[in-house]
Amino acid sequence: MNATPAAPPSPDHSAARRAFNWLRNETRAWAGTEGERFIFVAKCMLASFSALWLAFRLGLDAPYTALATTIILAMPSSGMVLEKAFHRFLGTLIGCSAALALVALFPQTPTVLFLGLALWVALCTGGAAMHRNQQSYSFVLAGYTAVMIAVPAVDAPASVFTLAVTRVTEVGLGIICSAVVHDVIFPRRHSRAVMRTVQARYAGFIDFCRGVLEHRITPEAAELNHLKFAADIAALESGRAAAFFEAGHSRTQTRQLHAFNAAFMTALTTFYTLHRLSHRLRAAGSGPVLDLVEPMYAHMARTLGEDLTAARLAQMRTTLADDITAARAQLAAAPALERAQQIDFDTAVELLERYASNLADFAALYHGLAQQKRQQVSDPGAYSPKTPPAIIAASGFRAAVTLLVTAGMWYWLAWPATVNAILMATIFCALASSSPRPTAMVQGVLLGFMAGMPLAFATEFLLVAKADSFYPMVLAALPLFAFAAYLIASPRWAGTGVGMGMFSATLVVPSNMMRYDVESFIGSELSLTMGVVVAWLMFKVVLPEHTMGHRGHVAAALWREAQQACDARLYRLKRRFDNRVRDLLSQLNAAAGPAPNAETRAVVRQGLTLLELGHAVIELRQLIAASHAGEARASLETVLRLLAAYLHAPSRAAGEEVLQAVLDAGTAVRAALPDVLHETQAERRARLHTALTDLHSIYTSLLDQLSGEFHAA
Repeated sequence: MNATPAAPPSPDHSAARRAFNWLRNETRAWAGTEGERFIFVAKCMLASFSALWLAFRLGLDAPYTALATTIILAMPSSGMVLEKAFHRFLGTLIGCSAALALVALFPQTPTVLFLGLALWVALCTGGAAMHRNQQSYSFVLAGYTAVMIAVPAVDAPASVFTLAVTRVTEVGLGIICSAVVHDVIFPRRHSRAVMRTVQARYAGFIDFCRGVLEHRITPEAAELNHLKFAADIAALESGRAAAFFEAGHSRTQTRQLHAFNAAFMTALTTFYTLHRLSHRLRAAGSGPVLDLVEPMYAHMARTLGEDLTAARLAQMRTTLADDITAARAQLAAAPALERAQQIDFDTAVELLERYASNLADFAALYHGLAQQKRQQVSDPGAYSPKTPPAIIAASGFRAAVTLLVTAGMWYWLAWPATVNAILMATIFCALASSSPRPTAMVQGVLLGFMAGMPLAFATEFLLVAKADSFYPMVLAALPLFAFAAYLIASPRWAGTGVGMGMFSATLVVPSNMMRYDVESFIGSELSLTMGVVVAWLMFKVVLPEHTMGHRGHVAAALWREAQQACDARLYRLKRRFDNRVRDLLSQLNAAAGPAPNAETRAVVRQGLTLLELGHAVIELRQLIAASHAGEARASLETVLRLLAAYLHAPSRAAGEEVLQAVLDAGTAVRAALPDVLHETQAERRARLHTALTDLHSIYTSLLDQLSGEFHAA
């Protein structure tokens, strides 16, 4: 008996299910994009008006300061909020202390007081430019908080202590409200963003290496990839610092992330050297060396297309060892290679083995982080930024000049509202000092000020003026501040949103004693905007070429780092050198934008060449320190001495002298190899082979330098 066929679903039921699935998918997509922004806006508003309510209840003199603090601290994740809050409070305390000291020293001499403030602001802005992370925010706050406290106390020095205590209280109240709301209510943990960054970094690097080994990526595209990788290294360190403030982040994770960054830089540098050698071999045409190493590249590329487990990586290294053994046997049976070809082969083999080892370390650290395993790793030290000294000095000088110019305007105009211009100009000169595009940053804030003008005026005199208690006042001001927070949630319009929020918080929020004065309101609007315009003009007029990431300063700083590789103390020198060169390339990437021009790409090539050169120099110094006296050691010391002289005073004659010294040293090292064939001397033999590889790197890097243009200081 045949079974009765099932009845087909009714059209109504199928249509309802499709509608339900469509609605569910759309809701899920909205929750992941706009939903996140609306939750962010809601949290910002809760923190802002909670701080404002508490400020009113406590009878603080300037309740808007607490609200403005919550707007400034509005960040995408709880870790970023907590990190910025910590540095804001620290900077506020230091700035208030500096203001108390300056006013106490110069209570009756305003001219000397302003000179002292200018010096203090210059030092703090220089410190902000030097660090370029959330630590720099403490320097910025310390600088302009001193101005905010000391300038109003010029005519009444006795009030400076009250002003300082009030400022700390108001800022502290805003910090507490922001920290509690963002860390408790629908918290968005930054540690998750850090892990997404780690995963993207790992996948991107593996794909890049595979593309290079398969010859799918041009040298020009590879250079741009290295520039982006440098920015990724800095971004991961910034994210790690923010995640450190979250409860679930441990010191062990910090060490793992440091080690992951260090392993990535090591593998990236080795692979760049390998890639340059491969490109030179291919550019020279098909030859015996290329025929021998191409199968090794192919085997490694196939491995990179698979899951890089520990077992698979061990198998890759075994296959590589077999390939090397087979290549050496093939060489022994064939006619002897020319000297240059033998050096190329030995160098390629050394770099392949080194890269395989670096890749295994990098993958192991990645899998430990991805699987949330606690790995015991030696901390290689934190990522350390490196800002060119000229940029630091220019940032401090520009901030000091800005303060003195606006103070002069205050004196000659005799307009009380000019105090606002002094504060705004000082604030944004300091904040933008760490930006690769300071004028664009200030323009974004200025746009927020301009857009906020009519909105703030309408909110103040058409809505807030009709409120008779706190809650109607919140309803009146809420649309303006919610719109500013919505803009802050967008990376493209964040600066405009911050400008609108700060502007509105200063003008719209009523104080304990309400005064609705149109003339005073317009005067404050104009003076605040004038201060931002002055900051923009200062970046345009005062040392406009001395900004973060300028290619001329980056090129000179890269050259100085190569000089220090020859002279500096060896302890953790390789780590510091790698950090600083990558950080300089990261600055260059931020300033260049998505499409670097030819001049910027030339600096990138120079930086990568100097990176290769510096690593070889540091390794040679380490080998010399561990070796015994002899002809090989003496020849290596001669290479380092001449190379240091060349880097300090580059010229073609000095470069050619170094090239000859490298050739002589290679001869001396190869002459020492037959004396260390015994198994008990395997370690020394490995050091000699490493020295030959480093000499080859120095030789080819110098050839690139001499064939191109110098970008030295």
